[in-house]
Amino acid sequence: MTASVVSSVAALVAADKPYAPDGQLLAACVVGILAVVALITLAKLHPFLSLMLGSAVLGAIATMPPGDIVDSFIKGFGSTTGSVGVLIALGAMIGMMLERSGGARKIVSTMVGRVGPGGLPWMMAAIAAILGLPLFFEVGVVLLVPVVVMVARRTGLSLMKVGIPALAGLSVLHGLVPPHPGPLTAIGLLKADLGLTLLFGLVVAVPTLVVAGPVLAQLVDRWVPKYVETREPVAVGASDTGGFSATAGRDLGSVTGEEAGTPTGRGLGGGRDVAVDDARGDDLSGTAGVGSVASPEGPSREVPFSSAIIAITLPVVLMLVDAISKLVITDENNGFRQVADFIGTPVVALLIAVLFCYFALGLASGMSRTRVSDSLGASLPGIAGIILIVAAGGGFKQTLVDAGVGNVIKDWATGVNISVLFLGWLVAVLIRLGTGSATVATITAAGIVGPLAPSLSANHLALLVLAIGCGSLFFSHVNDAGFWLVKEYFGLTVGETIRSWSVMETVISVVGFLLVMLLSLVV
Repeated sequence: MTASVVSSVAALVAADKPYAPDGQLLAACVVGILAVVALITLAKLHPFLSLMLGSAVLGAIATMPPGDIVDSFIKGFGSTTGSVGVLIALGAMIGMMLERSGGARKIVSTMVGRVGPGGLPWMMAAIAAILGLPLFFEVGVVLLVPVVVMVARRTGLSLMKVGIPALAGLSVLHGLVPPHPGPLTAIGLLKADLGLTLLFGLVVAVPTLVVAGPVLAQLVDRWVPKYVETREPVAVGASDTGGFSATAGRDLGSVTGEEAGTPTGRGLGGGRDVAVDDARGDDLSGTAGVGSVASPEGPSREVPFSSAIIAITLPVVLMLVDAISKLVITDENNGFRQVADFIGTPVVALLIAVLFCYFALGLASGMSRTRVSDSLGASLPGIAGIILIVAAGGGFKQTLVDAGVGNVIKDWATGVNISVLFLGWLVAVLIRLGTGSATVATITAAGIVGPLAPSLSANHLALLVLAIGCGSLFFSHVNDAGFWLVKEYFGLTVGETIRSWSVMETVISVVGFLLVMLLSLVV
C-alpha cells in the first residue's frame, strides 16, 4: 500500500471520527439551537445572521476546528441554495404575475359570486387553498383580507366565519405543500421524493383544511364574535360585483416572509373602514379593478378565469403526473414516464408555468412586454431574504451533521424506539415555539432528524417532511410576525388573536400530524 493511499484512508477515518463525546455533542446541539432562538427573539437579530452565529456556537462547543465550521456552513449553504433557491424564485414570479395581471382577483370574484352565504366559508377556504399554491402566506393575506372584509360586510356574516377558513387555506398550503419554501427545503435536506410529498401533502391538506377552516370557524365565532359595520361601502376601487382591489396599500415587495420580525399591516376588521392607497402605481397596477388601467402599460383587459386557474395549478398538475407515472409505470425506459419525469421536475414545471403566465396573464391582459418583464423582476427582491434564511438554515443543518450530532440523535432514537415521524414533529414544534418561524423550525428539524432518513422508505420519507411541516405551524404567538399581521389586518386584540389565529394554527398542526400518522399505517 502506497503512502498516498495510507494517508487517504487515514483522512477518511479521521473524518468519520466524532469531534467530541456524545454528551458534549448533544450539548452543542441544544446550545446552538438556543443561541439561534435567543438571537432572533431577544437580540432581534435577523434569522440569516442568527443561523450563521448559531452554527459557530454549535461548532465551537463541539470542538470543531474553525476552518471545518466555515467549510461545513458554506457547503450546506451552497447545496440548499442550489436545490431550493431557484424554485422559490420561480414560484414568486408566478405569484407576482397573478397579482399584477388581475388573475388572483378574477379567481376570487368569480368563485365568491357563485355561492350563497352558507357556502361562503367553504368557498373562502377553497379560494385560499388555490391562491396559496403559488403565493407566500403574507402575500396571500394581503390579497385576501380586503375580500374577507367585503364579503363579511355585504352578507352580514361574522369576520371569523369568513376569515378563519381563508387563513387556514393559506397556512395549510404554506406548511405542507411544495413549492413553498418550508416543504421544499425539507425535501431537499432529507432527499425526499417531491412528487410523493406533493401527493401525500394534498391528501393530508384537504381534511386538515376542512377541520381547521369552516368547521373550526363555527367555534371561533363564539369565542371572538367580530362583525364589520355595514354603514358604508368598502372603498376598494371597483364595481359591486366582485372587482376588488386586494392590496390595501401594502408594498408587496417589502414582505420578506414570516421572519420579518415586526408587526405589519393595518386593521381592516372590527368595524374599521377599509381604504385603498393606490399611490404606488407601479406596485398596484394589477389590482386597481377589473378591466381598469392603473398605468399606461398596466393591464387593459380582464384576465380569463380559466387562464388564472391554469397558471396556479399547472406546476402542481405536472408534478402530480410525474408522481403517478412513477407509481403506475415501473419501466424506467418507458417513453411516457421519461417525458413525465422531465416536465414534472420542479424547476421545469415551475418554469413552464412562468412562461404560461408571461403569455396568458401578462401579454393577454394588455400589458406590454417591458411591463411583464418588470413585473417578473419585481418578484425577486421580496424573496431574497427568504432564500438567504433558507440557505443559512442549510448551513446550520450541515454543521450539525458534520459535527456528529446527527449520529448521536440517530443512535438515541433507535435505542428508545421512538417514532421518527413523532420526533420530527416534536422538534419542529419546540423550535417553532422558540423562534416563531415556521421556516427556521422546518430547516432545523430536518437537519436534526436527517441522519434517520436513510432507514425510511420513500413513502415514509415524504411523510417525515409533512410531519415536520405540521410541527412548524404549531401555536403561532407573539414572536411570530404572522401573528401581528393577522392581528392588525383583522383589528383584533392580542387575546382575540390567540383565541382565533393561534388556536387555528395549533389545530392545523395536531390534526395534520394525526393524519400523517394514520397515513403511515397504510403506505
